[in-house]
Amino acid sequence: MTSADRASERRFADRRRVRRPTAADESWFGAFGSDTDTQARDDDLPDDDPPATPGSDEPSRWKSGWAPDSRFLSRAAAHVVESGQTAFERLYSAFIAARAALGVALLVALALGGLFGLRPTPIVTLISSAYAALAIGLWLLPRYRRPAVPRTMAHLRGPQWLATIGVDLVSFMALHVLAPGSSLNYVALLVLPVLMAGVLTPRTLALATAAAVTLALLGAAWVSVVGGAEGTLQMTQAGLAGTGFFVITVLAGELAGRLAREELTARGSLEMARQQAQLNRLVIEEMQDGVLVVDRRGRVRAANPAARRLLAPGGMSRPAPFQLRGVQAWDALVKTVERAFGEATWPEAGRDVVLLFENATASALGVQRTLRVRVRFTRKREPQSIEEFCVLFLEDVRNMQARSRQEKLAAMGRVSAGIAHEIRNPLAAISQANALLSEDATDPVQRQLMQMVSANVERLKRIVDDVMEVAPGAPQEVGVIDATAQVAAVCSEWTRAAGVTLGAQSVLRVELPTEPVGVLFDAEHLRRVLVNLLDNAYRHASRAPGAIQLRLDSRREAQAFLSLASDGALIPPDVEPFLFEPFFSTRSRGTGLGLYICRELCERYGATIDYRLRAEGVAQRNEFFVEMQRKALGPSLLS
Repeated sequence: MTSADRASERRFADRRRVRRPTAADESWFGAFGSDTDTQARDDDLPDDDPPATPGSDEPSRWKSGWAPDSRFLSRAAAHVVESGQTAFERLYSAFIAARAALGVALLVALALGGLFGLRPTPIVTLISSAYAALAIGLWLLPRYRRPAVPRTMAHLRGPQWLATIGVDLVSFMALHVLAPGSSLNYVALLVLPVLMAGVLTPRTLALATAAAVTLALLGAAWVSVVGGAEGTLQMTQAGLAGTGFFVITVLAGELAGRLAREELTARGSLEMARQQAQLNRLVIEEMQDGVLVVDRRGRVRAANPAARRLLAPGGMSRPAPFQLRGVQAWDALVKTVERAFGEATWPEAGRDVVLLFENATASALGVQRTLRVRVRFTRKREPQSIEEFCVLFLEDVRNMQARSRQEKLAAMGRVSAGIAHEIRNPLAAISQANALLSEDATDPVQRQLMQMVSANVERLKRIVDDVMEVAPGAPQEVGVIDATAQVAAVCSEWTRAAGVTLGAQSVLRVELPTEPVGVLFDAEHLRRVLVNLLDNAYRHASRAPGAIQLRLDSRREAQAFLSLASDGALIPPDVEPFLFEPFFSTRSRGTGLGLYICRELCERYGATIDYRLRAEGVAQRNEFFVEMQRKALGPSLLS
């Protein structure tokens, strides 16, 4: 689990520990809710979605308004999540609509009363009309309404509290007081502001609203009693109504708290699922194996870049979703999917599938691709289960074979290193014994035989040293060296050992920068690489002046370019791919480890070594080059 996951879980747990509002300016939804919502969409495609063409990057035909990241969400779930509203906003909108409907109902009631001869007083008509206009206007003009947030409903002076609950309390109490003899029971209308306060405001404010309504009803009943009405009936009705308002307030608050907690849980789960989906997507995108999610109809719902590369002869196929059917090159893969859904099991190791692209034949290399296909299902295989999706893991068989060869080479390297280590001691004993025998030998034939033994012992020691050089060991610390000085020193040493004189008529010509060039390399290892390349070039080059050209180029800011070109016989195209393979040599007495060791040493320091055939028109067409990483030299190396 990453640090982002742990932080999300801590935030989620902290929110869940809250059971009621802790501040006076928060509603239930202010304490439990979230300011933002997560969104996910569906991109369910039509059944006639056209197949993708291999190698095309044309975007698929998304349905309007749907994004391609929620391929497995139902439309209903996506619609709920996509709304982007919190529970507070949805309930607030519902109350606004209810107030508008109530305003229309008041106007209709007044109109019907007028038809039947029940004419209300002008003040009642005015209050009802004004209330209906305000409620309907607030509902019809949401663009002019401030966003509904819990803070605006938590204060008596809040604009939204005054425009909704405040207006309702004043209007309905005025109707109740000013129309005591009316046939309409305006007390029932007070349920709406009490309920709205219980759901959308803090408990203290909600209870205060219920208390204010109860006191207002008791005050109106007392006024009626003073006016001559029956006191017991009026006060009893007012008390019962007030009790009901308190009950509504408490129940509404409890339901609002529960809804807020459920919303928090859902949002926390959705956010964790969203983060997990992003992590999974990142992992799948970076996988070397191709991953396809395919349904029963042959539609690819998801495909990572590796899979898109494997499905195209060159480049990448179009992004998912797309249809597998209808593309001739993918017929074998379609049959594999059908077989996977038809069979209850699939081999754990997978099966090989050959994709033949356009103008491909069974013998045409480069236009066919053999894939190892492993199929996994989204559910456990049960007798009653019906699979709708399957996951295909694709891997190029050539990559598998290359990886197998690398593993065998690594194993062989470890074995060779162990054998070479064991050979050292017998070689040392043979060399010492031969030296002792040579001291007493006087016969020329015996001395010649001892020289042969000594030469072959030295040859075996060089082979052992080569094998031990590339054997796995402890990682070495990478340092910075002056490539200019090091190459100059190695060339001077090599010319003395090879009997070559430097000058205008020399077989070796060296071009070095005038300034120091810092590179990441080990001095001894760079000497070994350069000596190996010089030996190979001198062995095959002519002895003409300038037959071998060595050049160090420092014009690039990030890399230094070391080139060694010679006029020897051109390397055949069938030999070129194996130049840096271990134990490959064109000489009968060669070990085949020289260039392989050069490559291994270069890779240790982030450098690369390669061969290329230079263009016609130059004498030195064979060129081996090394690209080394540059780094600034320290003061001690510059001095």
